[in-house]
Amino acid sequence: MLSSITTATAAQSVAPAAPASSSKKAPEQKQQSSGGADTVHLSSTAQAHLSAIQAASQEATETPAQTAKEALGGDRQAQRLLAREARANAQSGEYGPRTVRGR
Repeated sequence: MLSSITTATAAQSVAPAAPASSSKKAPEQKQQSSGGADTVHLSSTAQAHLSAIQAASQEATETPAQTAKEALGGDRQAQRLLAREARANAQSGEYGPRTVRGR
């Protein structure tokens, strides 16, 4: 089964920087900011989905050292990953960087 994953990024408005010595530009900025900024409101389902995508991305880019540290700290997902890698390495008979950590 194929499924696609789409990511959404939240848009953040950035106020333009104004020089502190110029008092004429301050009223203009107020008019610009109150002129009608576009806002995006995500439903709780969309927020949960985005949060899950961000967590998956963070886990995917994690280093072996971070995974080991999290596994020692009680992270069940990290423990399962290390156990799965150990089984795969034992079945293949190969030794990778994660299997020789203590040596």
